[in-house]
Amino acid sequence: MRNVKVGIIGCGNISSIYCQAGKKFEWIEILACADLDYSRAQARADEFNIPKAYTVEQLLADPEIEIVINLTIPQAHAEICIQALEAGKHVYVEKPLAITLEDGKRILEIAEAKNLMVGGAPDTFLGGGIQTCRKLIDEGVIGDIVAATGFMMSPGHESWHPDPAFYYQYGGGPMFDMGPYYITALINLIGPIRRVTGSTSITYKERTITSKPKYGEKITVEVPTHVTGLLDFENGAIATIITSFDVNGSTLPNIEIYGSKGTIIVPDPNTFGGPVRIKRQGHSEWEEIPLSHGFTDNSRGIGVADMAKALRNGEKHRASGLLTLHVLEVMHGIHEASNKGVHYNLTTTCEQPKALPVDF
Repeated sequence: MRNVKVGIIGCGNISSIYCQAGKKFEWIEILACADLDYSRAQARADEFNIPKAYTVEQLLADPEIEIVINLTIPQAHAEICIQALEAGKHVYVEKPLAITLEDGKRILEIAEAKNLMVGGAPDTFLGGGIQTCRKLIDEGVIGDIVAATGFMMSPGHESWHPDPAFYYQYGGGPMFDMGPYYITALINLIGPIRRVTGSTSITYKERTITSKPKYGEKITVEVPTHVTGLLDFENGAIATIITSFDVNGSTLPNIEIYGSKGTIIVPDPNTFGGPVRIKRQGHSEWEEIPLSHGFTDNSRGIGVADMAKALRNGEKHRASGLLTLHVLEVMHGIHEASNKGVHYNLTTTCEQPKALPVDF
């Protein structure tokens, strides 16, 4: 298969793992990287032997580049995605797809009009841990899915992150920060969602940064920091999800899936590996299941690789634009349901991603 040539826009911290994707997946080639700060692009190019360091405009104008990986800050996701699509490039974007649902829909409308592909993070659901869970479910090991839970409980980022203010401003909060990992994993394991409701709160109106270099600075909190959602799936299963920046400690699992014949403990959806544990109906003990799939280390970029393979083979990719848009609407819907005191009926849907082949 002829390599797909890829360009990266946004050379911050997350870019380093994506820059390695060209070595992990032989059918993609990282041809160029770009950043508003050209020196950062040059540094990444030197570090990872990427042939070209560009300005954003130069990268979008390069006819060799087929897929643009958009690693800019969330507020710029929609703008850069649209610029790349208008330049005739396929796009893969870090989570979330966009800040607003309207921008997310606009991205997909432009892509459809131009017959271009959109994909997006997270791609952790393609890792060995969650794909092992998917295989167990598809094989009927725990029977029909009845319900699920997901918990992301933390005290927030101001004690360790060097610049944590964004997490408490519009587009931030625990649901938009970590919700994509959990919701994407649940859709992969159970299927699309038809309706949500939720309750949200801002527990502390102001936060004090205790990390450096901004130690002692105050953050005015603009978004809910404790978010509880109920998800009604199209197949009848019901899930509870809590994402919080207000919890100092918890022993709750990341994700559990409850079936008519057993329960699966799903590994952290922010990682690619295990462990995977099940408790079968009639058994008193939990059983750890060997992982059936590879990609158990940090394999960010596997979503791009799957998209590139689909581009060459004329197939559908798994971390699709429809999936990322559906996740975006679920998150907005939980907040809107809380604000209005109603159930929120989803206007988007997606196919449950195909299970990843063991020999991918």
